[in-house]
Amino acid sequence: MPLSMAAREAFLAEAHIASLAVEAGEGRAPLTVPVWYDYLPGGDLRFLTDGDSHKARLVAKAGRFSILVQRDSPTYRYVSVEGPVVSSGPTTLDDLTRIAARYLPPDAVSGYVQGSDLNVLVTFRMRPEHWLSADLGALG
Repeated sequence: MPLSMAAREAFLAEAHIASLAVEAGEGRAPLTVPVWYDYLPGGDLRFLTDGDSHKARLVAKAGRFSILVQRDSPTYRYVSVEGPVVSSGPTTLDDLTRIAARYLPPDAVSGYVQGSDLNVLVTFRMRPEHWLSADLGALG
């Protein structure tokens, strides 16, 4: 059953590992890779990566990407969102800290942030445009 707008935004706002998919070129399937991301209901979705990475080059070229997050235990649920890149630029200390804090234990965030090179990171912002979601209920 599809999720309501409020439910799908709330689910996307949780700290899931996302699968990012972006067009990889003629004759190629989309590149699909795991990423950490940040999202607040009603806002833009953000992820950061090395600016020289293959995914960064593809996202910049395509100008859009999709993200899929899922829960693989009852109740099985997923949200997929696709949209245009509305901005990209150097990752700030706040960007890196906010995203790291979603995924790491509190005592590990500072060390992770201090060990990261902000000079190579870029943050992409996507405006969610197309949504697909489902809660498959307790199967079994």
